[in-house]
Amino acid sequence: MMQCSHKLTIILVVCLIILFVWDLNVDSLVPSYGYLSKTVATDDPAVILLNSADINGTSVLSDVYGNITQFIGQNSSLPDCPVDPPNLVGPIRVWMDAPTYDNINKVYPWLEDGGRGHPDECKARHRVAIIVPYRNREKQLRILLHNLHSLLKKQNIDYAIFIIEQVEKQTFNRAKLMNVGYTVASQMYDWQCFIFHDVDLLPEDDRNVYSCPEKPRHMSVAVDKFGYKLPYGSIFGGVSALTKAQFVKMNGFSNDYWGWGGEDDDMSSRIVYSGYEIFRYPIKIAHYKMIKHSKETENPKNTCRYRLLKLTKKRYLKDGINNLRYKIVNITQPLSHTRVLVDLLENDLRPNLSKELGTKDCRWP
Repeated sequence: MMQCSHKLTIILVVCLIILFVWDLNVDSLVPSYGYLSKTVATDDPAVILLNSADINGTSVLSDVYGNITQFIGQNSSLPDCPVDPPNLVGPIRVWMDAPTYDNINKVYPWLEDGGRGHPDECKARHRVAIIVPYRNREKQLRILLHNLHSLLKKQNIDYAIFIIEQVEKQTFNRAKLMNVGYTVASQMYDWQCFIFHDVDLLPEDDRNVYSCPEKPRHMSVAVDKFGYKLPYGSIFGGVSALTKAQFVKMNGFSNDYWGWGGEDDDMSSRIVYSGYEIFRYPIKIAHYKMIKHSKETENPKNTCRYRLLKLTKKRYLKDGINNLRYKIVNITQPLSHTRVLVDLLENDLRPNLSKELGTKDCRWP
């Protein structure tokens, strides 16, 4: 009897050891909230399909992040940066020449891999991911990077710049690229604020601080192309800022605006339906200069946009970051930025949208 009891004790101890080791292994597979970590692969490791749990902070399961540099938080012993950055002057010079990447690296030697910057002498009050939807605008991109790194350092922001690049031979989908940017950036650091930034807009006043207030913020209030006037009251395009909580509550941007137009008005409606209102800095501060560019052949007008806008209230809780699907082709991290090349799976997903909307203008292909 005693021998049997002894055997049972040994079996129980072995079981407990196995459970302990298993628990350690499982924990190693699940990244801590907000930070990049290699995770379990999905059926197709490069195809990401978010579910409802993911919008509450659960990390995306994918192997594509395995070799990417993690962004590390600032030294907690540093004093907090001043509420009002002391080096701001107001209107600033806008650099319109496109430097080489080597020149950008030389001008901003304090940059870390992936376009990360932060103050050295104090702890930033704002952790901000800059998300730039992008394709075939290389010269504009270098101009933007030059201007943003110069500005953000003066504003004492802890930040990184993410260039979300869509593959060729697809209809451009700006809003979906921004959803991808939010998702990828969230895997790499505990960002408080996400700023969605067109590649052709340059800030002209350093008091236009790149941060997120309590309300969704439209930042590019006064653009030179529009005579430095607000085109209409509900506009939310160009440059905009949202906290993580705000972005999650409105389910991000729509994934279904293929081509030019409509996605910003859709987001404006999501803001209202989520119980928020748009906040703006004074027009004399929120000045932007637009870089001139030629028209893109793969960004035609979206003939479905008016139909989609009528359905925003009905669709927004099921069309956004909770049904986001895409395939990461490549991620690179030079000093000036993190670049994510992504396939938005247009051929797989867009026919379903055409069937759902069922109108002549929305047929595809």
